[in-house]
Amino acid sequence: MASSSLNPLLYLFPLLFLDPFFSQANLHTSKIFLSSSLFSQPSSTNETIPPTLFFEVTKPIQVPHTNPCSLTVLQHDFGFTYGKPPVLADYNFPSGCPHREFSKIVLEWNATCKGRQFDRIFGVWLSGVELLRSCTAEPTATGIFWSVKKDITRYSSLLLSNKTQTFAVYLGNLVDKTYTGVYHVNVTLYFYPAVEKLDLFKEKMRNLGSKIESKADLIIPFSRNLPLNDGLWYEIQNANDVKVKEFEIPQNVYRAVLEVYVSFHENDEFWYGNLPNEFIAANNLTGYAGNGAFREVVVGLDGDVIGAVWPFTVVFTGGINPLLWRPISAIGSFDLPTYDIEITPFLGNLLDGKPHNLSFSVTNALNVWYIDANLHLWLDSKSAKTKGKLLQYDTVPLGVSSVLDFKGLNGTFVTNTTRFVSSTGWVKSSYGTVTTKAIQDLSYSNTMVMNGNLQIINQIIHFNDSVNANIPAFNALSKKSLKRFLFHLYSDYIDQGNGTSLSVANVTLGFDEKKFNEADAGSPSSSLRNLQKGKGVMVVKNNLVVSGVASTQQSYSYHGGRFCYSRDISSSNYTILSDEVGSTCNKRSKPRSGYGLSRWLPVPA
Repeated sequence: MASSSLNPLLYLFPLLFLDPFFSQANLHTSKIFLSSSLFSQPSSTNETIPPTLFFEVTKPIQVPHTNPCSLTVLQHDFGFTYGKPPVLADYNFPSGCPHREFSKIVLEWNATCKGRQFDRIFGVWLSGVELLRSCTAEPTATGIFWSVKKDITRYSSLLLSNKTQTFAVYLGNLVDKTYTGVYHVNVTLYFYPAVEKLDLFKEKMRNLGSKIESKADLIIPFSRNLPLNDGLWYEIQNANDVKVKEFEIPQNVYRAVLEVYVSFHENDEFWYGNLPNEFIAANNLTGYAGNGAFREVVVGLDGDVIGAVWPFTVVFTGGINPLLWRPISAIGSFDLPTYDIEITPFLGNLLDGKPHNLSFSVTNALNVWYIDANLHLWLDSKSAKTKGKLLQYDTVPLGVSSVLDFKGLNGTFVTNTTRFVSSTGWVKSSYGTVTTKAIQDLSYSNTMVMNGNLQIINQIIHFNDSVNANIPAFNALSKKSLKRFLFHLYSDYIDQGNGTSLSVANVTLGFDEKKFNEADAGSPSSSLRNLQKGKGVMVVKNNLVVSGVASTQQSYSYHGGRFCYSRDISSSNYTILSDEVGSTCNKRSKPRSGYGLSRWLPVPA
């Protein structure tokens, strides 16, 4: 057990919640923050009280003004499902749908729950291809409802297949006398037919000799195979754990993009606040999450690093202080972000007709990370065999700068890291010879201050990637994405005497991204600024949380040419205090809009 001078709430401190303020239940314990807690509204026998709506703030999906075909794929009550096989259903494209061309396909997850329950990670797969990774909302005594809508149009080749496929959902839940919440789930797909103007424009593009679509023709899953007794994702247990899968690709591929799903749990759920091993050893601490505060997912191809993922700091609905996320969920918690790695330059190596190995590992990992990936492939319908060559491949070894300055249990730890991967290669197909250059340029900074029971974390990740494609008969086309992940935490534990203490937590999450259609363009084609700030206090007496309060403010602003969306919202303990929504584009600053040839050419969609 750790020294009592360290914050017992932030470190391995199981607490119980005391009625009437909160439901009584044991907590999942975390090595750093109070995680997966079971705050609940006061018990009520009034069955007429409607469920509370929980939601993640994000822009609405732009769908055409057409009537969609719908298909309810799964309806299931997830009770005691922990450690059991995923729930399976047969998937067939809806026979009653008269269309085969769709401009948008949307997955909608609707769920209700009542009682006491932890937050649970869950995944949705079709033929082993992950479509959605998400976290459940934590229920209340009077019940909750939440809905997740995700644009899954990029999986069209899979969704429109004529074959019967396996639809799988894993949501590992536990139900007993204490944890009573059952998740009642409905999963529906909506297929929106393409509008006439879009069809005409696509036909015009065909007349120009370009039949290259923005969606892949084939998707190869990199996930575990059924049957199994948990999710289809790979489980990374430590820094030396490497998951490898052998694969082959068709011989007429002209573009390849790897989409990576990532989530972190148990000892690494709060990896950005994990302590340096030197600090743990010097203070003779046990039971604390270590290996420092830096993590990266490394993607390898036949032993070479072809890309990395420096993940956004998703906070699940039970993390830090659960009252912060009621009803406004943390950024990315209901629809975890995925990360694309352009591997088209490596097609020259992959088109040799031989098996190859794709690998995943996590730098400094503790248990456990869930990782899988989807390989999106574009096929040349006019050719049985494409050719390619890797022209240049450069990777700068991970650069790490670490400064540790501490005395006893007080100190400051600063970690800075960089990563650079660049690859260039050409592919010859019926579209001509296309030379593609892909670059990942990443930087990371984390400053952590420990002062008795006080912990302060400031972290910034810059995740920049670009792809440039030189295409015959056209100018060079390119895509660039500049992402900035911001995380700040102020956490303190204040002894009030008589066995009572205060837990204080202030947190800031930021997800900013600018996308450019041309790598050197000064004006972005779209921009997103998503900033969330929360602060909360819990009163703890004799290891019981007896009361608490938290508030959250969020500012969301998206500019995407013809479509803009903004929302400023604030809440406190289940109550929305203000909510302003806007959809007007600022003409002075709006990104460039309009259709471009790049939409139908082999560059990032």
